Amino acid sequence: MAWTGLVEWPFVFSGLLVGGMVGLTGVGGGSLMTPLLVLLFGIHPATAVGTDLFYAGLTKIAGSTVHGANKSIEWKVVLRLASGSVPAALLTLLGLSRLGLESGQAGSAITFALGIALLLTSISLVFRPWLVARMAPRFDAMSERAIAALTVALGALLGVLVTISSVGAGAIGVTVLLMLYPRMPTLRIIASDIVHAAPLTLIAGSGHWAMGSVDWSMLVWLLAGSIPGVALASAFASRAPDKLLRGLLAGVLALVGAKLAFQ
Repeated sequence: MAWTGLVEWPFVFSGLLVGGMVGLTGVGGGSLMTPLLVLLFGIHPATAVGTDLFYAGLTKIAGSTVHGANKSIEWKVVLRLASGSVPAALLTLLGLSRLGLESGQAGSAITFALGIALLLTSISLVFRPWLVARMAPRFDAMSERAIAALTVALGALLGVLVTISSVGAGAIGVTVLLMLYPRMPTLRIIASDIVHAAPLTLIAGSGHWAMGSVDWSMLVWLLAGSIPGVALASAFASRAPDKLLRGLLAGVLALVGAKLAFQ
């Protein structure tokens, strides 16, 4: 998309919508923004993912700063995740560069991965309490070494998913971490996940930028809508029916994910 000097209102309104949903539900913008760009605007999957990675990274830097000031970060979890996610992201970028991001093969692979990531996200939203209640006691009985290895493996999975689809670091990451660390306060889990996701999304985004799949003007207009959207929705989040919103969001993500993965 070439820079025209004019306000691209469809992207501003899309940013406002996604920012509002993030403010109300806490679910990462990648789960909503990337499929919106692909399905509604017909943006090439690689460009949608690359642009959204920077969109997410800039947002998570702000969140990381706040959590750092509040000293709510569990750095051992961040380092374990990063030791798996960073190498996985770099290897995934290498694979994508070999395919050629603008090729039909790469576009199909990205679309399929995006669909699967959205389906996993919808499952984690709906079944998170049940999954945590059933699995947390089993993980709690494991040794610290085993938990560390599983955390690194989770990081590797997130590195692949985020690099290909820009989805996964939020809902999926938090759900699994809650199972792996049942004794850790939820706030520290969320803070650690956000801090880990910030460099991961920027590394993956930089790789997409190097391959020419980031649209900076589109990113500006998306942020112009999402920043006030998040702020306004966050102010009213306490009044919104959380279970209803999350249920509706999970349903939408499941439908969109199925369409992308099995079209």
